[in-house]
Amino acid sequence: MVVYGDHRDSPDSTLVLYQKRGTLWQQSGSWPSHNGKQGWTTNHREGDERSPVGVFTLSDAGGFLEDPGTRFPYTQDDETFISPYYWDEAHWHDFDYVIAIDYNRLRGTRPDDPTRPLGQSKGGGIWLHVDHEDGTLGCVSVPESAMEYLLRTLDPKDKPVIVMGDRAHLRL
Repeated sequence: MVVYGDHRDSPDSTLVLYQKRGTLWQQSGSWPSHNGKQGWTTNHREGDERSPVGVFTLSDAGGFLEDPGTRFPYTQDDETFISPYYWDEAHWHDFDYVIAIDYNRLRGTRPDDPTRPLGQSKGGGIWLHVDHEDGTLGCVSVPESAMEYLLRTLDPKDKPVIVMGDRAHLRL
């Protein structure tokens, strides 16, 4: 997957899924997406409202809703994956489905595991989750139909990764 924004300070982005068929990479989906409210950064910090730039593995999933048929280890938990009650109603379904982006986290743990190998100041809890049509606190969000498709399509045995950042950093 590639997620790119037009510029460093933009919360608007596009997610494109590529799948290898034989020796060729072919595009198999593209969706509008959002990233951090303040854009992108190569030096992510807790609370900066920017998404980290880089290449990250994807290894674990979960959500408020039941497993839609993913091959990832999936944690369904209607208490953990619930938006705080004080968040705007537009955010109430953000965590219906999530895929953990392996930035400053331990692979093979629940997406909500608080362990931060690089330390708390480097942030964490960066997920791919359901979109609410504006910037995130650092995650990447896509429409619910895209989340369902990605959860059913991505296979951990293929070692999926997400390449994320603004066009300048990704040289698109």
